[in-house]
Amino acid sequence: MRTFDDFKDYELIDADNGERLERWGDIILIRPDPQVIWCEGRKSPLWNKANAIYHRSQSGGGYWERLSRVPEVWSIGCQGLTFRLKPMGFKHTGLFPEQAVNWQLASELIAKENREISVLNMFAYTGGATVACLRAGARVTHVDASKGMVQWAKENAVASGLAERPVRWLVDDCLKFVKREIRRGNKYDAIIMDPPSYGRGPNGEVWKLEQQLGELLEETGKLLSDNAVFFFLNSYTGGLSPTILNYMVRKNIAANKGGEVFTDEIGLKVTNRDIILPCGNTTIWKKG
Repeated sequence: MRTFDDFKDYELIDADNGERLERWGDIILIRPDPQVIWCEGRKSPLWNKANAIYHRSQSGGGYWERLSRVPEVWSIGCQGLTFRLKPMGFKHTGLFPEQAVNWQLASELIAKENREISVLNMFAYTGGATVACLRAGARVTHVDASKGMVQWAKENAVASGLAERPVRWLVDDCLKFVKREIRRGNKYDAIIMDPPSYGRGPNGEVWKLEQQLGELLEETGKLLSDNAVFFFLNSYTGGLSPTILNYMVRKNIAANKGGEVFTDEIGLKVTNRDIILPCGNTTIWKKG
């Protein structure tokens, strides 16, 4: 399992009885996590000093209970990047810290090329991968169906001092965008794809990963340039086996481009326990 060990402003302090205890800068949060199935007792005194806790609702969703003052928006840093955070619905904060290990890898692969790399980041959320690739010297096309998330990503780029870097910010349905790019003849040297299990496009289009991933991979593979560098596919969907995702990337990317494909879990080390908490998996194609 791959982990990122230099995220000083984020820490997974403890995990027990279905919940995580996390430090986001100076803010301590408790959030639910269905993979934390053990009940061994809470090992940190900070459980009693949390600023807020997210409670799930029996009818779906949930709500934040603020136990002490929590800013509406605050920022944390990671390797020269700055991310704006806020408590959101469905327990999120606007950042998936486990993805820092993929931002680091993408940055390293871009830097090795010694040329400007064009990156397409789809389902790009608040732009963690986008700002990392911009800082590494790439030009980026950032696509997400949510106008609010694209605006948030712009704010992260500004906060990270990257507002002048070459980037296109697009609110669009990812599959429709890919098909238009194919018709236009546009190509990219690297593609990052972080699709949700379920979602809706800007015009109400329904997205279900198991039903649409095959077509999306087949079409997206056509956008890789002749000198393509990498392709990342993140997955948080328990119903899709990592073996299947690896096969789909080999079938749609490596079969045409050569290179190598590997799939592994990414996770977060729990400070107070001898465990790494799994946080999904990533299938990566790299050029040979």
